[in-house]
Amino acid sequence: MACFGLYCGKTLLFKNSSTEIYGECGACPRGQRTNDQKYCQPCTDPPELYDWLYLGFMAMLPLVSHWLCIQWNAKNSNSRGVFFQQVSALLECSMAAVVTLLVSDPIGTLVIHSCRVLMLSDWYTMLYNPSPDYITTVHCTQEAVYPLYTIVFVYYAFCLVLMMLLRPLLVKKIQWHLYVSNQLESMYAALYFFPGLTVLQAVAGGLLYYAFPYIVLVASLANLAVYLVFAKVESYSDLIKKDRLLVLFSQWFLHAYGLLALSRGQQLEQDLLLLTLVPVPTLFYFFTIKFTKPSRIIIEGTKEH
Repeated sequence: MACFGLYCGKTLLFKNSSTEIYGECGACPRGQRTNDQKYCQPCTDPPELYDWLYLGFMAMLPLVSHWLCIQWNAKNSNSRGVFFQQVSALLECSMAAVVTLLVSDPIGTLVIHSCRVLMLSDWYTMLYNPSPDYITTVHCTQEAVYPLYTIVFVYYAFCLVLMMLLRPLLVKKIQWHLYVSNQLESMYAALYFFPGLTVLQAVAGGLLYYAFPYIVLVASLANLAVYLVFAKVESYSDLIKKDRLLVLFSQWFLHAYGLLALSRGQQLEQDLLLLTLVPVPTLFYFFTIKFTKPSRIIIEGTKEH
């Protein structure tokens, strides 16, 4: 029977030196996808740089959410306690990422095998099953982007488990109650944002795959602009303070991350040229702040009257 449908294929059942026997047309097993001849082939390619950057972006979402919740729930708390909680969140997410790679194929290594992402429809194979008008209805829903879709769910699960195991233990061990009065509020918040992140990946994983470089760039630029304005950074001396430098370098890292993902790492010379643009928004701010400073505008407006 011929294979209809974009993602239907025939699975290899038996193979020897002269014979190959394939099963009926249907969905390929996990870890395989159909080729141009409608045969299911194992995914053995290493992920491209862009794929790793996408996985890094999805891995950063829980970490950033943790940090925002910790900061929000500790407005009136000692900064030392907030720092310890943020380090704990970083440790939890880092351990979850390592464990996720270890349990992925090939098991026990920090590398993974994957299928190439060819188009947006690869993320939504359930929408491309053959029409029921055919004599035999075949359902070919599968993970054509193996393992980029499911590995994120596994990572989120490990993040949640490690948070439940490690953070209460560290809270008790280090006695954060001396520094933070509501040290477990961020854990309760995670019980809300993890389901949200899971639904986001399930519904919009493919869209995020193609849009995350632009999301990172816009978010880093907007966050940098808001921070420079509200922190009242008006000169170089205001910027070189320790806490502000940390924020600045974090924003520069995100900006470089987005530029590298946008270029897809195809040409090293072009990537290095793009990375030189990372400090440009900050330099532009300092060169123009004297013309846009609100107090200067108010004073000049008063003089004119």
